[in-house]
Amino acid sequence: MSMDSFLVFTGIAPHPPIMVPEVGGEAIIEVRKSIDAMTDFSERVIASGAETVILISPHAPLEVDSFVAYSGPTVYGDFSRFRAPDCQFTVPINDQLLTAITAEARKESFPITRLGEQTLDHGTAVPLYFLIDNGWQGNVVALGYSFLSNEDHRRFGSCIKRAIDGLGKPVAFVASGDLSHRLRPEAPAGYNPDAHVFDEKVVEAIQSSAPDLIVQIDHHLRKLAGECGYRSMLVAIGACEGMRHECELISYEAPFGVGYMVAQLMNVASQTPDEDGSLPALARAAVETFVTTGTIPKPPADLSGILAERAPCFVSLKTRDGELRGCIGTIEPMKNTLAAELIANAISAATHDPRFPPVSQDELADLRYSVDVLLPAEPASIGELDPRVYGVIVEDESGDRRGLLLPDIPGVDEANQQVEIAARKAGIPAGRPIKIWRSKVERYRE
Repeated sequence: MSMDSFLVFTGIAPHPPIMVPEVGGEAIIEVRKSIDAMTDFSERVIASGAETVILISPHAPLEVDSFVAYSGPTVYGDFSRFRAPDCQFTVPINDQLLTAITAEARKESFPITRLGEQTLDHGTAVPLYFLIDNGWQGNVVALGYSFLSNEDHRRFGSCIKRAIDGLGKPVAFVASGDLSHRLRPEAPAGYNPDAHVFDEKVVEAIQSSAPDLIVQIDHHLRKLAGECGYRSMLVAIGACEGMRHECELISYEAPFGVGYMVAQLMNVASQTPDEDGSLPALARAAVETFVTTGTIPKPPADLSGILAERAPCFVSLKTRDGELRGCIGTIEPMKNTLAAELIANAISAATHDPRFPPVSQDELADLRYSVDVLLPAEPASIGELDPRVYGVIVEDESGDRRGLLLPDIPGVDEANQQVEIAARKAGIPAGRPIKIWRSKVERYRE
């Protein structure tokens, strides 16, 4: 099994400076719903493991026939022009990824103009403010769109995805943009009685998990709405084209006659290919069959999807009260299918975990099962680990001893702690040189 893409999150964020508390002051009560939604949004980006966030803004300097990018090596968020001179931040540009995007775009005859400006426009700075304020740490690629066609913007999104996958590091994509600017008579761009239809169509597309409906919105409706986020959304839609959509409307409001939407288009952390619970159900069936009859069940004959792939996994058994009762797994696949791997590991977890006696028949009704499927591991340093997102594999210099610790273990909050525990499990003495890998995990629970 392999990760479909290293694009791990795609979403849409509004950018009114009034949302920034240092700018809005007491007026932030009017946009509290959007502020809370941006906290949720930021937490999703962090949980996705994204090391870089790509943002595309309608307020970056515009070129007629070229996309634009802030050059770096660092860029600045500065809200001085919004009467908040003390509200500033600095973030590094991921030049390697920007160079890769430029190369992929060139293949489609899309130029990218690098900007000498290092102070970000507010369309980029506002979403980035919330990401940083909520704890995200990483680097960015900051882009602006162009006057090229709508289809060109979608194709540019595909170029971005190819560049991301070519480098093989997790990336999130944020389309910055507000919706209609003409929802009330007091709106800054004036009022149009039909402007609300644009927002309703965008919201409906998100709620239906059908972002292609946004692509189909009529040009005249967009024009009368006075929107500023449409082309940003097109690039985002192009970037996650062919991937499984996990759309969710996190919030929508229009307190000043301008539509502010916070939404998710795609999030690998929320994707659950095992929607019917077949993985933990198969683990339960394997253990119950073995404990009651002494026989090892065969995998189902009609395997499909993830169970038909070849992958390592760990199976955990817990009591109804949440106490661990057994956990055994494999770092490399030993069987021809995940189904066979899962059955073998489930039985081992129930009967051969040296920390516990074998599971008895009387215990079966009280057990709960979870399955962790390991994605391909990659070499990593301590600084590249995150115990909430990545499992860690450590190996001694000879390659004879290997240990793994799964991610998101209660009480394991630091990378050094995670590596120590994995090394101890492998029987590697403290202080010995080790090699480190990290691996994302797809977790399935009953």
